[in-house]
Amino acid sequence: MYADTIDPSCVREDVQILLDGSPVKLPPGRRSLNGIQSYLETLALEQQRVLCHLSIDGSPTNLSRPSTNRRNFARVEAQTFRIDDMPLQLVRTALDQTAHAQSEVHSAISVVQVKEGLVAREFWWNLARQLKQPLLTLTLMPENLCGDSYGGVSPTQLRKWQLQQLGMIMKDIDEACWAEDGRVLANALESRVLPWLESLQASLELWLETLLAAPRAIY
Repeated sequence: MYADTIDPSCVREDVQILLDGSPVKLPPGRRSLNGIQSYLETLALEQQRVLCHLSIDGSPTNLSRPSTNRRNFARVEAQTFRIDDMPLQLVRTALDQTAHAQSEVHSAISVVQVKEGLVAREFWWNLARQLKQPLLTLTLMPENLCGDSYGGVSPTQLRKWQLQQLGMIMKDIDEACWAEDGRVLANALESRVLPWLESLQASLELWLETLLAAPRAIY
């Protein structure tokens, strides 16, 4: 039994469920967060849509790892997107992942300067796992929507080069994280990782503008 399952004797009937702004009436036995999300996923798929956002009392939750310890909540809001809008959603997801990584890097720069070596390294290794996520998301983009504005280089090859470049950056940061002075790692993050993320963000924003401006029929 999941930890967020609610005893029927204490089920609240005033929990508000919204899907794309419209209220949803839950069937019996769907009062746990897992049950609610599963039902909303089903409703979305029936309309050829995909659940892309879920918030509980205004706080976003991870769709792949929903909270399993929330027993008291009053409002669940979900948003979906059309299957035809998958390219837009992929770019938006990659942008969100990039913005999150940037925020984490800024936090890391502040933290590693004052932490002893082992803690600083663990902080960096945890951050390092997140940096590749935007590129992995973009690998799902159909090739015909990626454009051919890179000197004839295929989008797949471009992604491979970007991952290779990221690997080289991470190798440099790994070397810096062994320095006794935490400022060495902080400087490396600021001079190597942040510019790479900023460049990725700029290209994603341009890509998003292009998709939004293009006729919907092309995708």
